[in-house]
Amino acid sequence: MTADSVRAIWCRELQRDDISVDDDFFALGGQSLIMVKIQGALIEELGVEITMDQLFLNPTVASISAYIESLDAVTQ
Repeated sequence: MTADSVRAIWCRELQRDDISVDDDFFALGGQSLIMVKIQGALIEELGVEITMDQLFLNPTVASISAYIESLDAVTQ
């Protein structure tokens, strides 16, 4: 499931284990340098390239996961 993979990346990069799918990246202490690391991990681990704009527009695990899944539907 995409959300599980995204959540694992966020937990690792934000150094937290208590992140829910509805937690806001910025409220968790996220900032642009961490976002760049997450962006790289999404490419490396999930094979999806997400623009920084989309990461800002989708600041929760649930919203960015839904966006990623919508990309997969478009490419099939």
